[in-house]
Amino acid sequence: MFDINERKKYGKVVLGPMAGYTFYAYRKFMKKFGVNFSYTEMVSDMGILYENEETLSYLKTDKSEYPLGLQLFGHDPKTIAKACEKALKIQPNFAFIDVNCGCPVVKVNRQGAGSSLLRDPQTIKQIIIELKKVTTLPISIKIRLGWNEKEMNYLEVVRAAQEGGVDFIAVHARTRSMLYSGKPIYEAVKEIKSIASVPIIYSGDIFTLDDALKVDELVHPDYIMVARGGVGNPYLVKQINTYFKTGKRLENPSFKTQKKYCLKLARMVIKDKGEEMGMKVFRSIGPRFFTNYPNAKKLRVELTTKVNTYDDLKRILKNTKTL
Repeated sequence: MFDINERKKYGKVVLGPMAGYTFYAYRKFMKKFGVNFSYTEMVSDMGILYENEETLSYLKTDKSEYPLGLQLFGHDPKTIAKACEKALKIQPNFAFIDVNCGCPVVKVNRQGAGSSLLRDPQTIKQIIIELKKVTTLPISIKIRLGWNEKEMNYLEVVRAAQEGGVDFIAVHARTRSMLYSGKPIYEAVKEIKSIASVPIIYSGDIFTLDDALKVDELVHPDYIMVARGGVGNPYLVKQINTYFKTGKRLENPSFKTQKKYCLKLARMVIKDKGEEMGMKVFRSIGPRFFTNYPNAKKLRVELTTKVNTYDDLKRILKNTKTL
């Protein structure tokens, strides 16, 4: 059984769920850099119940990437529980179940799912209660601080979730209306940490080791979630874990090393999805490996627009000797 407290010895970093990114191959790739545990992309409860082919593909995993959490989204407690039960029959290798209560996307919120659930803490509580009826796996939620700056009801949400029996909570330090812009509200997550009786995972703007150190100093979370900041920068996971274990700062990888990481992930994505679909997906990931290089605009454009095969990718990178 997955024990989040026992897992602390394996490192500080958790890989956050990201639609379009945290598919099987990407999670496997990131795990090698020291990710403690990770989440699937968010999976629709109704998609599972209707056996939608694309939805069911999100359940792909194996024992080697344990521990992995299944992140579900929906709005009806009983429907989410039924979907969980069905998903675990299809794929029994999940370590925990997570409920998405933070996605800010309009089409998700219109369904009453994602961040919309923050406006109804009692429904969140009931979802957890219903899930506890169908599985003995730990149940977590991922939340934001509220719907907007006038509805920052994060303490009410956390208390309701704890009443429902939640096992741990990931908190993105923004409201739904902030999307991914504006400064994270560290003080709010610190307040959550001070009243929580369960482990708290911090999420929001972890792009460098110093970002992680700032969060650790201000919030003191149990874990730090790396999401967008790790796309194209997988070594960040190792940098954070190494510092917290030894106090040593690892230098950023060289351009040559970043090219090696880029090619390795591409091969894993192709193996997972096939070359045509894999390279289509990779066009949104490959350029991110070279974001922090000031002279890399031409390279990033080529990786976005001219990569249809692995050979295209290899040729472009080989012809770019330095930046």
